[in-house]
Amino acid sequence: MSNVVVVGTQWGDEGKGKVIDLLTDRTDYVVRFQGGNNAGHTLVVNGEQTICHLVPSGILHKDKKNLIGNGVVVDPAVLLEEIDQLKKKGIAIGPENLSLSEKAHLIMPYHKAIDLAREKAKGKDKIGTTGRGIGPCYEDKAGRIGIRAIDLLDLDSLKEKIESNLREKNFYLTEFFKAAPMEPKAIFDEYKNMAGILQPYISNVSVEIDQAINSGKSILFEGAQGTHLDVDHGTYPFVTSSNPVSGSVCAGAGVGPDKLHHIVGVVKAYTTRVGSGPFPTELEDETGEYIQERGAEFGATTGRRRRCGWLDLVMIRDSVRLNGLNSLSITKLDVLSGLKKLKICVEYELEGKRIDATPAGLKRLAQCIPIYEELPGWDDDISSARRIDDLPTEARSYLTRIVDITGIPLSIIGVGSGREETVLLENPFQDA
Repeated sequence: MSNVVVVGTQWGDEGKGKVIDLLTDRTDYVVRFQGGNNAGHTLVVNGEQTICHLVPSGILHKDKKNLIGNGVVVDPAVLLEEIDQLKKKGIAIGPENLSLSEKAHLIMPYHKAIDLAREKAKGKDKIGTTGRGIGPCYEDKAGRIGIRAIDLLDLDSLKEKIESNLREKNFYLTEFFKAAPMEPKAIFDEYKNMAGILQPYISNVSVEIDQAINSGKSILFEGAQGTHLDVDHGTYPFVTSSNPVSGSVCAGAGVGPDKLHHIVGVVKAYTTRVGSGPFPTELEDETGEYIQERGAEFGATTGRRRRCGWLDLVMIRDSVRLNGLNSLSITKLDVLSGLKKLKICVEYELEGKRIDATPAGLKRLAQCIPIYEELPGWDDDISSARRIDDLPTEARSYLTRIVDITGIPLSIIGVGSGREETVLLENPFQDA
């Protein structure tokens, strides 16, 4: 059996949740490999919307095993709340279909306090973090003082680590940010209570994956955010604190690169961005408003309004290179219905020269002028399309230019928010 990776190619919010939900029917395991609860996958099934922040999207399917890898940073309170909310919706969830890596790092209350204090101190120069403690947790991981899920199974060790960490964190909070200190006993008591509930879920996820592959099972790997929010390859510092690119699967799930067979890059039919940072194709006009409203472009986790713009294929070509993409999944094509003219950015102009890759320096990126190709739009409602030939000629031409310019074939086309509103051109599991 084959294993498939789904990654975002833009600044996140590409519609990965729907793609993952669609492909879950064709796999046995769904594994989340990076990020935290600063992102959400929105799934619409039978008209009902479900947002998953930490639990892999496969949880909506019966008989699928869902694994949270070591590359994910986990807020135990958020995880337990999400499990509870899913159960209230009648979704079966327990250790038999959900595992948490024993090596996953835990977000602590002091991580969130530091996150919020930093953003407040930066004022107008703030990065736009969600304040959920993601970055500070990854910092502690790199600094080798992090607390992991395995520590929930050793309460003496947990208590010692909390007390040790707070000696430093409280000094930082009180002396630098003039914020209130945190009480170690209160944190320990809270996490001790959660440990008893989470203990059955904690396992060696890397071994689970290996055993599944050796027994002929297929795996779907899902990440959060998108390639251009990658801490190494994105528009730094307006990025996330982890690596959403496909190569991160190996480190974040504990699996070798030879076990990854097909990598799907999810591309929204236009471009959106939440928060600060350069955005060369941003539309601050009626067209941008039209796309924002028709696409209901609000963050699944934060509710923040997303900035909207034309499709930027300079970004997508970078993502092709960085992820080793085998196919593209185009989402929200239906949102463009009703626009008379469409534009695709094919290159940038910078200091009088044409370039086809994103500059690393933000000042240079902000100076980039998008070079557009203009294509005719369409008025048709395309949500009922199930074959490529059901789409208007103009929509097919738009898709053809994306393939021509990126050099990557299409596998899936989203023509609506529902699971069934999809044109499936290629099954990545069959063709891997």
